[in-house]
Amino acid sequence: MFESPLRLLLGLVTGIAFGFLLQKGRVAKHGVIVGQLVLRDFTVLKIMLTAIAVGAVGYWGLVALGATDVEVKPAQMGGVLLGALLFGSGLAVLGYCPGTTLAAAGEGRRDAIAGVLGMVTGAFAFVLGFPVLGDVQKAVIDWGKVTLPDATRVAPAFYVIGLAVICAATYVTSKAWRARHAH
Repeated sequence: MFESPLRLLLGLVTGIAFGFLLQKGRVAKHGVIVGQLVLRDFTVLKIMLTAIAVGAVGYWGLVALGATDVEVKPAQMGGVLLGALLFGSGLAVLGYCPGTTLAAAGEGRRDAIAGVLGMVTGAFAFVLGFPVLGDVQKAVIDWGKVTLPDATRVAPAFYVIGLAVICAATYVTSKAWRARHAH
């Protein structure tokens, strides 16, 4: 039922490292997030795409080495849509995503601390409402335990390579965009 203490410690250390990198990358700054939303500062996009690509390489590398298993969760689109609505609403109201909220709270920003309290309250409400929400999310669209490589019959390596290409293209495109729209 519970993870081993070593695995929990690894998760904690990884989370602290990720938060540190978010802070050092300046994405815990409200202005940087807003800059991304108005297409003036692509720092957030570049950092998150890099994190996704590095995570994909690391994850699939560990799978290939047999150091971890593929653990697929069901693709329940009701839950995905509800989560996207809540995530987008929180981002629009607070100006931070969950990870940057925690990093900004670690910097002592009061707005982010209020956001953390909101996240904890929302998590508590979700736990209380899960008996109903769980049934609703399963009722909308449930594709079962499927991955993009399974659904498309394309090897995971091609998706990892695709992520790397998207990262590179984003870096190049964002530099061109910034140069073109600099005033």
